[in-house]
Amino acid sequence: MTSSDIQLSRGLVIGCGGTLGAAWTVAALVAVSDALAWDPRDADVLVGTSAGAELVTMLGGGAGVDELLAMQLGGPTHPALDGHLAAAPGRFPPLPGPGLGSPGLLRRGLPPVTAASGLLPHGRGDAAWLDRLAQRFVCNSGWVRHPATWLVSMDYDTGERVAFGSPGAPTATLSEALRASWAIPGWYPPVPVDGRRFVDGGAASTASADLVLPLELDEVVVLAPMASTGRIAGRGAARIERLMLRNWMSSGLDAEIAKLEAAGTGVIRLDATAEDLAVMGPNFMDGRRRLATLEHSLVTTRTQLANGVRA
Repeated sequence: MTSSDIQLSRGLVIGCGGTLGAAWTVAALVAVSDALAWDPRDADVLVGTSAGAELVTMLGGGAGVDELLAMQLGGPTHPALDGHLAAAPGRFPPLPGPGLGSPGLLRRGLPPVTAASGLLPHGRGDAAWLDRLAQRFVCNSGWVRHPATWLVSMDYDTGERVAFGSPGAPTATLSEALRASWAIPGWYPPVPVDGRRFVDGGAASTASADLVLPLELDEVVVLAPMASTGRIAGRGAARIERLMLRNWMSSGLDAEIAKLEAAGTGVIRLDATAEDLAVMGPNFMDGRRRLATLEHSLVTTRTQLANGVRA
């Protein structure tokens, strides 16, 4: 047997990122697919958080990278994706309800961003668009076609990360798992599953790449639009985004990747560059910048790969 005959076990991990992060990630998927001559639908495991969960639901349900790109460009695409972007949320959340989401998180010694998520008010966003997506991709098993599709959420009372679809995770419908992974505190209400409340997994980690450690994969591709390699300065609202979210998410991802590499797993990491962020702006839900983000990422993610990006 030659080295070319050896089949690598490879996982795909996609982090959170909202509307613009999803557009950036679709471009990154195009770049990775071309560079590795690999169809991401063939990954041994598909792990997604928030907008990443939305994308792995599509991939795990059978939609190809070319169809995800066509969806972003407004062309003919997979039937289940028709009209999906048009139903996506706007730039700002609706007026929230009274009360704090989960103030008890403050007493658990969690990272400041995670604990602070419990101080946000009750979100009133309507996640019907995610429910429709799940209903279009769910198959007879009650899940997507790819059985190892994991949608990462956070228990809103304990801060525990839960990858729905993974071994030992609470049983959830595809719709519940997808809505839970996308349930941004203060924007969407927590999703009840098995007597527990779940919110956006990004409140605990931008990508939760370390959750694949037990699989002992040869390689993991990590696409993380809300993380960056190193520290990137910003001004005004962008400075707030860097200090409150990006720096914390980047450090967390650094640590997760270090664990994977220490276990012998190779990592290909693509994240947002300073040039990407200049195009995206500080509000990752600003759909007005979606096409510009996609077009820019089609160039920058290829450049990262051409430069031999490894974590």
